[in-house]
Amino acid sequence: MRLMMTAKSAQTMMEQSNGASLRYGAERKSPLALGGTVAVHALVVAAFLLIPREVIDRFNPAPPIDTYAVPPDPPPPPVDQVDPAPDAALPNRPLPKQPTAPDTIIPLPPADSGLIGNAGPGDARIPLPPVLPPPPALPEPVLTQATIDPRALPTFQPDYPGAMIRQQKEGTVTVRITINAQGRVTDIERIEASDDSFWLATQRHALRAWRFRPATRDGAPVASTKILTVRFTLTDR
Repeated sequence: MRLMMTAKSAQTMMEQSNGASLRYGAERKSPLALGGTVAVHALVVAAFLLIPREVIDRFNPAPPIDTYAVPPDPPPPPVDQVDPAPDAALPNRPLPKQPTAPDTIIPLPPADSGLIGNAGPGDARIPLPPVLPPPPALPEPVLTQATIDPRALPTFQPDYPGAMIRQQKEGTVTVRITINAQGRVTDIERIEASDDSFWLATQRHALRAWRFRPATRDGAPVASTKILTVRFTLTDR
């Protein structure tokens, strides 16, 4: 409403100004009157342009929102009044049997035919691989035991302990020796000895002077072990 009144007021003022200008011009026709008319028009246009947009736009309020009360949910029925499950009322009916394809039996060729596949026409026949004979069994390795080197026999007997000579005692020593591939004694282990003197004399002499022909495996010398018994006996009594 204010906008319409403002527009009409501006139009009336313009008409009055135009009428006054025409009359004034008709009476005097002065340049000062023309300048005043232009200034008035400029003021009216400026006033119209400076009017706020809220005044020009018409406010359209949104329609009111209708509300209503939502009724509460009904309470659940008692347990004893619940309807039975729909599946319980249905009768038990057996499911229909699905048809199954019969098993296909493929006959095999005879065992002596040497072929794989059916004997009918159009069937693929694959020859069986030849049966190879089993490989021959490997021969047992040839083993030989170590023996005393004949060149070492003259010095093979250990020295008689002097204390045992004075006491006129005899004895024996049983040992297990380890012989390497070169025929030398690398280790000696006491199994039994009648006296420590006999054992110590045998141990020192075996590591220093005993020589053997080494054991062989298929002709190649290998390390081995051997058990020997050395006897200490007095010859002059």
